[in-house]
Amino acid sequence: MLGVKSLMLHKLRSGLTMLGMIFGVCSVISMLAIGEGASHEAQERIKRLGSTNIIINSVKPPEEQASTTSSRSFILEYGLTYNDASRLQFTIPNVHNVLPMRIIRENVQFGRNQEPCQVVGTLPAYPTMQGFELVAGRFLAMIDEKHQRNICVITKGLAHRLFPYQNPLESTIRIQNVYYQVVGMVEETGTAEQRPQQGEMEGEPLDNNVYIPLSTAKVRFGETLIRRNAGSFSAEKVELHRIILKMEDTESVMAAEKQISSLLQRFHEESDFELIVPLQLLREAEAAKRMFNIVLGSIAAISLLVGGIGIMNIMLATVTERTREIGVRRALGAKKKDIVAQFLIETVVLSIGGGLIGVCIGMLVPVFVQYFTSMETIITAWSVALAFGISGLTGIAFGIYPASQAAELDPIEALRHE
Repeated sequence: MLGVKSLMLHKLRSGLTMLGMIFGVCSVISMLAIGEGASHEAQERIKRLGSTNIIINSVKPPEEQASTTSSRSFILEYGLTYNDASRLQFTIPNVHNVLPMRIIRENVQFGRNQEPCQVVGTLPAYPTMQGFELVAGRFLAMIDEKHQRNICVITKGLAHRLFPYQNPLESTIRIQNVYYQVVGMVEETGTAEQRPQQGEMEGEPLDNNVYIPLSTAKVRFGETLIRRNAGSFSAEKVELHRIILKMEDTESVMAAEKQISSLLQRFHEESDFELIVPLQLLREAEAAKRMFNIVLGSIAAISLLVGGIGIMNIMLATVTERTREIGVRRALGAKKKDIVAQFLIETVVLSIGGGLIGVCIGMLVPVFVQYFTSMETIITAWSVALAFGISGLTGIAFGIYPASQAAELDPIEALRHE
């Protein structure tokens, strides 16, 4: 009780001493919560890509390779082909499904309303392999693919822009000079990386897709894209812009990556494709998360160290101020352990009290950060326990030396101290 009474006699000094521990604990909890939230958000985005999926994109070859190809033909031909999709389906072991896609940038029109969009030619398996939520109507069916029907499914955002005052279902939209009947409306719940994209989309909404059967896309738009700009002429031929492979399980994914790359390289002279393995990205993100937490925790722990040094400094000054008091207590029969206990209680009260206040503030800061910045924050029990535990241990560690110094004072010399 003497230790607590001594602290209460110097409220301002005790409060200022506790600030180091308060800010230290608060920074540990807050920084780890922000880091955990950012990491969790990144991992969730990767998970939504599909941990058993392998994404293969067509990529325009480097300029030197492209110039070699164009010297033989006016049309630059590159990227994935229908034969690639067939080979992958029947050659790579443990493939559950193969989803080929064509992506064409066009304008879609309904009445006087016109919007830039992406026409995505794909198969009925698309919703089960991508982040999709059917809002109304239906998605594409195999009979649509077989008969090359002019039907389409549009995203919810595009529907609101094209049809602001009416139900888009059973209406028709025009792309180039062809009319497509809208049979369904979907809301994309996947990530920006997951959504099909082609070309420059800066400033355009991500949910501006029109889905049509792959066979229809092949017939209506062909495979050669011609561009004319200021008298220049360029033509590119791409059969498929993306192929997504869904494997049987995660164990098959990493083994299939090398097999897929080897298979495609046998039939592609140029570097005109890229592989994206979400499972590998997820593992890298988890490793980065661990490293990120270590760095953030280390930086925040410095604040606790500074707080501990502050406590030690104040306690050493307190021992000097109370030398005569220590001498009186020793003369009246107090043992060394009693003196140690008195000063150690003071440091523990400072550190534990500061730790409790720091925990309260540290749990409020991430809430405010998430509210004002929309950044996800996650407060974990282990970070709170770690910060509070370190604050207590810091108080004990930095309080032992001043307490032992006080106990070692000679009683007679202490009584003579003015």
